[in-house]
Amino acid sequence: MGTYQQHTLKGASAVELVVALYDGILRFLYAACDAVDRGDETARRNQVKRALDIILHLQARLRMDVGGRPAQALSDFYASIFAQILQASQGASKAKFLHAIQCVQNVRDAWKQVALTPAANPSVPQMLSAPENGMDSRRWSA
Repeated sequence: MGTYQQHTLKGASAVELVVALYDGILRFLYAACDAVDRGDETARRNQVKRALDIILHLQARLRMDVGGRPAQALSDFYASIFAQILQASQGASKAKFLHAIQCVQNVRDAWKQVALTPAANPSVPQMLSAPENGMDSRRWSA
C-alpha cells in the first residue's frame, strides 16, 4: 500500500497534502486509543509521537507573512491540539484522545472542503510553505 500512497500523493496539491497529514494525525490518535485499551504504554507513546511530529511539521510550515489571521488561528489550533494530545497521553485517557480526534477531524473536514473548491480560496496554498527537498512523508505512514 505504501507504493499506492506515494503514487497518489505525488500529484496532490498543497491542500490535498495537508488533508493527508491530518489523516495521518487521526490514524495515529486512533492507534493511541487502541494502545490505551490494551494498556500498551510503549505503543501509546509511539503513536502520540508520530501524531505530534505531524502537528509540529504543519505548524512549522505556516507562512504567517502571507496567511495573516487564518495562519495565526491555525498556529493557535496546533498549539492547543498539541497540548491536548500530551494531556491525553500523560493520563492515558481515551476520552481525551477522542476529544482531540474530534477537534482534528473538524479542521481536517474544513481543509477537505477547501481542497474540493480551490477557486473559492486561491490564497490558501500560498499560506503553506513548500516541503523541503527530500522530505520523507513515508515516516508518517502506518
